[in-house]
Amino acid sequence: MKNEIHPEYQKVVFLDTSSGYKFLTGSTKKSEETVEWEDGNTYPLIRVEISSESHPFYTGKQKADTAGGRVDRFKKKYNIN
Repeated sequence: MKNEIHPEYQKVVFLDTSSGYKFLTGSTKKSEETVEWEDGNTYPLIRVEISSESHPFYTGKQKADTAGGRVDRFKKKYNIN
């Protein structure tokens, strides 16, 4: 591999702004904002709108698609059974 062409990989804290859930992981993302983690160390903080804590697929609060597909909507529009 060539030197100095890859982004710096570091530990960062991701914060789900909709639920307040935080998790520590490795990333190449950078941030000026920092937060102190449970281990006493300070890490960059990345704010995200959706994580596994708030995403409907993972929480089981997924909405069912009741509108149907194109064919179903066409049949309903023209009253075809």
